[in-house]
Parts: sequence; C-alpha cells; structure tokens
Amino acid sequence: MKRIHIKISGRVQNVGFRYSIYSLALFYGVKGWVKNLDDGGVEAVFEGNKNKIDKILKFCKGGPLLASVKNVEIKEEDYKGKEKFKILRWKI
Repeated sequence: MKRIHIKISGRVQNVGFRYSIYSLALFYGVKGWVKNLDDGGVEAVFEGNKNKIDKILKFCKGGPLLASVKNVEIKEEDYKGKEKFKILRWKI
C-alpha cells in the first residue's frame, strides 16, 4: 500500500477538478481526500494500491477538459490507512 500527497497548480479550480479526482478515487477504491487551496491550487492525498494511484496521478497531470495544469508536486508519505475518500471544503 502507498500514500501520495500532491499539490496541483494552474487553472485547476472551477473546472471540476476536485469532483473528477473524487470520482476516480471512488472508481479505483483509493482512499484519502482532495481540497481547493487559497492560492488557486488543488491539494490531495491518495492511499491504496500503487497501480491505481498511478492512474489517478496520470489524470492529475492533465486534469479535466477546462483545466490547465502547470505543475504537480508529488511526495510519498507513510501509509496511514484512511477509511474513505472525501472532498474537503473550506471552513467559513
């Protein structure tokens, strides 16, 4: 099992990026979370099978149709055993 923490920059908000990642994570059975950042980026953590995470990472490097990805920072972390995948929301 593997854990990856990513930050995606570019035109990645208001283009369906979080929902697309969420849908892929559910489809592949990957756990973790995704959220928008104050700087206009998207951040996510994926836990699960390496091959399935790699498929989601491939998508993240291009994103949905209206997105324009400039950079994807990827770092491996210690596996923690998340129970599900969720979209985190900003706190108001």
